[in-house]
Amino acid sequence: MKIWLDGGLRDIESARVSALDHGLTVGDGVFETVKAVHGRPFALTRHLDRLTRSARGLGLPDPDLDEVRRACAAVLAADPVPLGRLRITYTAGEGPLGSDRGGQGPTLVVALGETARRPDSTAVVTVPWTRNERGALTGLKTTSYGENVVALARAVRHGASEALFANTVGQLCEGTGSNVFVVVDGELHTPPPASGCLAGITRALTVEWTGAKETDLPLDVLERAEEIFLTSTLRDVQAVHRVDGRDLPGAPGPVTAKAMRVFAERSADDLDP
Repeated sequence: MKIWLDGGLRDIESARVSALDHGLTVGDGVFETVKAVHGRPFALTRHLDRLTRSARGLGLPDPDLDEVRRACAAVLAADPVPLGRLRITYTAGEGPLGSDRGGQGPTLVVALGETARRPDSTAVVTVPWTRNERGALTGLKTTSYGENVVALARAVRHGASEALFANTVGQLCEGTGSNVFVVVDGELHTPPPASGCLAGITRALTVEWTGAKETDLPLDVLERAEEIFLTSTLRDVQAVHRVDGRDLPGAPGPVTAKAMRVFAERSADDLDP
């Protein structure tokens, strides 16, 4: 495996970040996960736009997107797997052991791991913790992921692959690494960014390509929705066949199946939509 670190490709054995990197000590960094199909990234421009937005939101200097593109191309060329998870990590760089930042400049790491296609449907659980729709990091894709690790571990213990959060006012928000869509009275809805969810790349494309409505939804919509599905970079569109103790027989339902088909066709036609 070759990893891009601060200007060039390195073997995994020599790719080392400082023990004082602020991304490690205090989670002071942002990242993107990009799907790569046979060595070609999907929706890279949208991902890099969001990487810049997240960096600005965290107060980091804008990443050098030309370097990021070179890094992605180099890593993909070095190990062109059939289906890959291309991870771009951008941190504040070496700094003190507290919240203050240092002046060494940012760290850029790009790595690639092989992955497998997800099943057409999955199980999810809701969790008792909430997303803060008014937090300093709301809407940013940061490396502060401990809350997601805890929630996802709970989901796995209950035989599910994802955990869904409400926000502080009891509205449906998002998953640990996915956005959620529901079908109610035949219409497709997803929580708006104001709910506190991350503005997912796959989410945005699904809204554009299906006409889904952005709607404030109570968490208990999951108890009555006719269909539920998740979207994310590596899930694409994935049906939900069970939420907590409720089964959704026949998943994927007709609306979900259409969304899956449309996403597959449109994403195959344009790798950088």
